[in-house]
Amino acid sequence: MAAPDKIHLTVEDTGIVPFKPQSTAAAERTSELLQENHDRHHIYFNDTGFHNHIAHHLLTLYGLGAPASAIERHYMQNASYQRPAVLLEDSVVQDMAASPDHFKTYLGQGKYYRDFLVFWQKEMEKKGWENVLNEYLFAGDERADDLLTRMYSGFLHPLIHLGFGIEFHQPAIIAEALAQAATHDSWTGDYLLRVEKASTSPSTKTLPQLLDEIRADKKLSTAAWWSDPNKLRDGTLGRAADEMIRYASQWTVSPGELEKKTAEMTNAAIYFTATAQNPPKQVKFDFYYMHCVNASVFFPTFNAQSWLSEASKIRLLKFKGYVDLAMYASRRSPELLLDEVAGYAPVKSEASETDWKGIFRRLCEFDDDGHAIKLGRAVANGQRVSKPYEEEEWTRIKGPMWEKIGNMVIDSVEDTGNHWARSVGFEEAWKDYEDRRPREIRL
Repeated sequence: MAAPDKIHLTVEDTGIVPFKPQSTAAAERTSELLQENHDRHHIYFNDTGFHNHIAHHLLTLYGLGAPASAIERHYMQNASYQRPAVLLEDSVVQDMAASPDHFKTYLGQGKYYRDFLVFWQKEMEKKGWENVLNEYLFAGDERADDLLTRMYSGFLHPLIHLGFGIEFHQPAIIAEALAQAATHDSWTGDYLLRVEKASTSPSTKTLPQLLDEIRADKKLSTAAWWSDPNKLRDGTLGRAADEMIRYASQWTVSPGELEKKTAEMTNAAIYFTATAQNPPKQVKFDFYYMHCVNASVFFPTFNAQSWLSEASKIRLLKFKGYVDLAMYASRRSPELLLDEVAGYAPVKSEASETDWKGIFRRLCEFDDDGHAIKLGRAVANGQRVSKPYEEEEWTRIKGPMWEKIGNMVIDSVEDTGNHWARSVGFEEAWKDYEDRRPREIRL
């Protein structure tokens, strides 16, 4: 049975994107590998803060029906460059639990990842993971707001990790997500809470409308500079925070709108990620936009949680929309070329290679750290949640465009050159990443 310190998948734990049934052998082996990752590895594999994606990767493969042998192969390739996680001192966990003020002193420091992991496991053992999340993320007090907004830091990685834990019913993965959030910095929270405060009345503006307005605002759309180490923090929010807050605060979610607004957020994230192309150059996806899509897949799961209030679900969704709008601006708001999707011709000609079955098979075989198959699964989820709303003005991606985007994903990473379009920043850290990964799967 799954527990705060124990990974245990069953053949029913295959997530929300149905594709192929799983085997008991794959459930057992994936559980063993995830447990090894949980017990041995740090959530960051270098001092810059690059994330360990093994849990994301293996759960996505497992959810799409990959066999145990393929899951093990991907694990071994990406476990090779992880670093160990150890407790600094036994007393740290006790001190974290002593008082909220003591807890606060450890936040934002990656060296305390393992200590936070043990802290959250102990809390879950006493209270249950649902109660821990309600207390530490959704209580609405200063401590909960701080940790909730840290979930959206690191280009949404803690939120993605939390989503996998809840979707696949694994409290140990949820504990990892909380520990990851606690060790991230807090600057994203200032932006999110300022937008929330500025959003004082319901608005009819849709995300695609706001994307167009952001692009038309020259101060905001050019606020990020090529030389900025972090284009969202130092560019968009560093030079045009008031403008960014003004636009983001116009996207609102009211009670009763969760399903529709979740579809809008999902469709919009895929829209600006897939159509931000630069012909006649190769089709490539922006590495940072991709995370907005990969995080979108979890919101139907969040919305389905009976222990979570509607107000908390709305807040989770609004914050995601605020981040997506800022992320779009942070790459200098590129022109969104819908015809590049509508007119896309897949590289492969056989239907067996270009339908979702073929796309997922190719993605399961593709060697990387999991970003590509996560993107493919999230696009397939976008098709599912958008289908009831194809007549809405904000539904820019619809009909045959979904499989076209799926083909764009796998074709682009199988193509020559870098797998992703990546702006400068963290060059030395990324070189270190490439140097540490096995040569045959370097990005």
